[in-house]
Amino acid sequence: MTRVVMYSTAFCPYCIMAERMLRAKGVAEIEKIRIDLEPARRTEMIEKTGRRTVPQIYIGDTLVGGYDDLAKLDRSNGLMKLLTA
Repeated sequence: MTRVVMYSTAFCPYCIMAERMLRAKGVAEIEKIRIDLEPARRTEMIEKTGRRTVPQIYIGDTLVGGYDDLAKLDRSNGLMKLLTA
């Protein structure tokens, strides 16, 4: 599977839902970047994505966005294509 990176915080319900969805799709490893533990990584996230909210999910080099974007991608049958590319 393609590498998955997720900017997240410990108590973000959307981060938890995104992780559950990705695990249900067979993703065994998610590289989590905890911006609540590493404030400098929040700045990095904002610069890379242009967004301030978590989660921000990358699949490979593709910025998927947040949980709503991930769910929309799944509904359009694009998530598995991206995960297995």
